[in-house]
Amino acid sequence: MEHISNGISKQKLKAFTLTEVLVVLVIVGILVLLALPNLLPLITKAKSTEAKIQLEHLYTLERTHFYEKSKYSSDLPAIGFIQEKLVTESETGQANYQIEIIEASTTGFTAKATAVADFDGDGVYNVWQIDQEKNLQEVTPD
Repeated sequence: MEHISNGISKQKLKAFTLTEVLVVLVIVGILVLLALPNLLPLITKAKSTEAKIQLEHLYTLERTHFYEKSKYSSDLPAIGFIQEKLVTESETGQANYQIEIIEASTTGFTAKATAVADFDGDGVYNVWQIDQEKNLQEVTPD
């Protein structure tokens, strides 16, 4: 049995060199850059799901408000809708869409979700809209 002095072993450990690690990182970086343009539409589609879900939730709240008060509301807090913190507002923000009610009356309402970030970098912000008939449509594709 070999004696170890001061807790230091004289045996060599097998490991990767710094050069090998850097080469692997460069190769992975190049592969990511090649794949990213193909993934952007998928990322945009995934993020637009947030807008759809939020607008469908808003639709449910508006319908409930209509059954109680016989009119639709233009006030988000009055119907119980809480806008999550936007990604542009703070580090803890997670919402990618600003939700707002465009119009509300005794016969109907229109609400929209506007993206606060340009998902694909083309200068166009994604916008979705819903009305009292639950017609959900993409007004401005990104």
